[in-house]
Order: sequence, then structure tokens, then C-alpha cells
Amino acid sequence: MAELKPQSAVSKMLNAAWVRPFLFLVFIVVAWDLAIRLFKIPAYQIPSPADVVAVLRTEWPELLRQSWPTTYATVCGFLLSALFGIPVAMLIAGSKTVESYVYPLLVFSQSVPKIAIAPLFVVWFGFGIIPKVISAFLLGFFPVVVSAVQGFKSVDPDMVDLARAMQGSRFQVFRAVNLPHALPAIFSGLKVSVTLAVVGAVVGEFVGSNSGIGYVMQRSIGTFDLPTMFAALVILALLGVVLFWIVDRIEKLIIPWHVSQREDVIFAS
Repeated sequence: MAELKPQSAVSKMLNAAWVRPFLFLVFIVVAWDLAIRLFKIPAYQIPSPADVVAVLRTEWPELLRQSWPTTYATVCGFLLSALFGIPVAMLIAGSKTVESYVYPLLVFSQSVPKIAIAPLFVVWFGFGIIPKVISAFLLGFFPVVVSAVQGFKSVDPDMVDLARAMQGSRFQVFRAVNLPHALPAIFSGLKVSVTLAVVGAVVGEFVGSNSGIGYVMQRSIGTFDLPTMFAALVILALLGVVLFWIVDRIEKLIIPWHVSQREDVIFAS
């Protein structure tokens, strides 16, 4: 049997998790610049990548300072969505009665545009951090509940019966069987939730705030300062990627045994 040849340094670098997204990002930026040059798009419609990079370089301290309120509101709203979403999912998955009352209302609540009710939060709670946290919470809550309900309902009943037959208490059965089997689905919902929480925080900043990346974008739109607005979009994208990566790292630490954490996934042919 022939021995496998070790990978070269170039091959290892190309197989790194961050290289391919970075190369694709470079491709998008190059295509963006070429489209502006070929179609002669004016700067007041779409700024060039060079203008956006120049704003990021010169305004970086201000953008970094304005990103802190957005990050704080996003993290608080996300933590609240996890804190309330997982227990609600447990109640829905454990009781048909609770599911029949609560689940339809949750689905109905998602049809209401958050941008339409966000001004109410400003009226009720003022122009502080609370409206932004509530907006982030409302957008991040539903994915956590739906994924967690699916995870708790997918637990094998035979495993639960086996644990009960071994004289396990309800808490022991939950800790040893229900929760581990539901964790992969819960983390899937958390990863969706943390990115939507960024959107919710920005929505809250749009309707009533004097700080944050959303405020920077709104001010830039009012003055037609498109390079600054695109630079703010870059900051928001980076914020979402970093928060998603943090949740993904936590998932790898908590459930390293799950099939989703394998390096190679083999599909049957």
C-alpha cells in the first residue's frame, strides 16, 4: 500500500479555513473596481474600493469608537435571546398545550416588521441603549426558539426511556440525554441569532440614537457620503463575522464529539 505524500506548505495554506473566503473576497473587490471602471459608474452612486479603504484608514479611530455601542447592544440582545429562548423552547417541546398556545404567537410575531415597531421602543424607553438591545433581542429570539425546539424534539425516546429505567431523575435524564442531543441544533440557532442581533442593533440605531454604526450610516446617507457608509458596512460585516466565529469556537469546545465538528464529511455515492 503506497504511503500518502505529505502536503506541501502551499497546499496546507490553501486548505486553511480562512484562505478561500479571503480569496473570494479579493475577487469581489476586484470585480467591484472593474465594474466601476468599465461602466463608468459615478462616485455618488457607488464609491470605489480605494475610496472606502481611504475612509477606513483615516476614520478608523472614529469608526472603532462608534462600533462599541453597536457591539454592546448586539451582545446584550443576543445573550437575552439565548437566556429566554432556550427555556421557552424547552417548554414548547415538553408540552403540547404550551406549544399550541405559544408557538403560533411566536410565528405571528415574526411577520411584524421590526423597523415598524422600533420607534415605539424609543417612545417607551428613550434614546438610550435599551431600544437597541430590545431590537437585537427580538430579531435573535425566534431562531433560537425554533432550532432549540427542533433539537429537543429530535431526542430518541428510547434513550430517554433507558435513562429513566436506570432510575435517573428528571434532571439527570435532561443533563445526560436531552441536552446533549439538542445542543447541535441549539448552536445552529445561536449562530443565526448572533448575526441577526447585529441587524437588530442597527435597526434600533436607525430610529433613535446619536451613536453607533447605524447612526454613522444614517448620517452618511443624509450627506451622501457613500464612502463612509460603505466603510460602516464593512465594520458591521466584520462584527458579524467575529461574533459568529466566537459562537462557532464555543460550539467546538462544548460539543467536539458531534459529527458537524469533523474535518472531513463523507457523502455516500
